[in-house]
Amino acid sequence: MSLSVLGSFGGLLTASVFLLLGDGIRVRLVPWLISYAVGTLLGAALLALLPQALDSIKPAPAMATLLAGVLSFFLLEKLVLWRHCHDAQECEVHTSSAASLVIVGDAFHTFVDGAVIAAAVVTSVPLGITTALAVAAHEIPQEVGDVAILLRAGYSRLRAFTLNLLSGIGGVAGAVVMLAASRSVPNILPYVLSFAAGNFLYVAMADLIPDLHRGGIGGGPFRQLFLIAAGILTITLL
Repeated sequence: MSLSVLGSFGGLLTASVFLLLGDGIRVRLVPWLISYAVGTLLGAALLALLPQALDSIKPAPAMATLLAGVLSFFLLEKLVLWRHCHDAQECEVHTSSAASLVIVGDAFHTFVDGAVIAAAVVTSVPLGITTALAVAAHEIPQEVGDVAILLRAGYSRLRAFTLNLLSGIGGVAGAVVMLAASRSVPNILPYVLSFAAGNFLYVAMADLIPDLHRGGIGGGPFRQLFLIAAGILTITLL
């Protein structure tokens, strides 16, 4: 449960610190965090979650569940307008109603993250730690963008922070649901891990990596590659 809280609220609290430090520091540091988050997500998905799932189920159902994880987040983006927007200047969503949808999407996303971390912890504590780290790493740039969107939509800093904090409770709810499910249906765990691997791959490759291809974000390709490798290395060393 504590790791689910870390994954759900760690990114939000760190994002709040970045916003308090001002736009200049945020613009310089967030692109670095995006590159690092890509590495942690890819490492957790392909070197931790998926191999652990393959220890319990055959490759065909594991890959089918991974594919379902990819498609589910694609559908989530389309239906709930949730997206990992890392700079309010780049986002198309600025109205109060759309900003509210961002919070709704965030709550569902943190619910999934909390469930994933709980499933990983039940499987093994080291796997839970690596999963929580990957979640927290990619939550930081997302939450920076989300809070910035709310501020541009007219919310005060306190209200924007409070709304994002409330959406983070979804992670705790997800952990509670997963812990209960793991007791009643223990065979579900490897499928949850495969599903989570698909989620992580989608966020890294369909959302974060395209950001890195945009001009001026995150420095040159070698710096980006170094930070991606650092994220992967972090996962493998835990």
